[in-house]
Amino acid sequence: MNEAGLERIWVFLAASPLAGLTVTLAAYVIAWRIHAAARMNPLLHPVALSVAMLIGLLMATGVSYRDYFDGAQFVHFLLGPATVGLALPLYRQLDRVRRVIVPLAAGLAAGIVGGLAVAVAVGLALGGSLETVLSLAPKSATAPVAMGVAERIGGLPSLTAVLVVATGILGAVIGVPLLRSLGIRDDAVAGVAMGSTAHGIGTARAFQVSEEMGAFSGLAMAISAFLIALVLPTLLAAFGLPGAAP
Repeated sequence: MNEAGLERIWVFLAASPLAGLTVTLAAYVIAWRIHAAARMNPLLHPVALSVAMLIGLLMATGVSYRDYFDGAQFVHFLLGPATVGLALPLYRQLDRVRRVIVPLAAGLAAGIVGGLAVAVAVGLALGGSLETVLSLAPKSATAPVAMGVAERIGGLPSLTAVLVVATGILGAVIGVPLLRSLGIRDDAVAGVAMGSTAHGIGTARAFQVSEEMGAFSGLAMAISAFLIALVLPTLLAAFGLPGAAP
């Protein structure tokens, strides 16, 4: 087959929605095998590796992100059911949750408000534009919620998605070692910290450590998303940011 024929085949495949889904799954499978071969080294997190591979592929082939996402959006859709699926391991920890619900809620509320305040303050201090600051603010919520909140308050959902993924990868890489170095041995406490800061990617990492850590991380992720959507507009209005009030 000549070069022109190969080019026509590639154009056809690139335009097919199935292509985006296929390359996404293939990239993750390869990244997971690398991660497993490295004995689950957090520096070789499969999400980070697969994102890097996909970026390289899109740049090398000249396929736009919009065309790629037409097929890959099915994976994005599955974020919702996957989040709901976290209810099962949480149910197994229900007795423990009931015993610590008050300190859990207080800690999450303080952490979320503090995290939002720091993110906005740092963005403003570094001279970020209004859109950038509004995109940065919901970065600790899980991706679907963060993107929806960013759109509502005047941020850029696409930038928020990048920040959410970056936050999750960073939390997955350094979260558990950092918590252990601080002397935090209780998996429930560590799980709350992971879920409230590193959302879905951090929760996946927490499940690699223990089901208890993963369950509490999933709970923290869900509550964090709810509270961020609830209090973020009011908090931003307190900073005097236009268009942020509910």
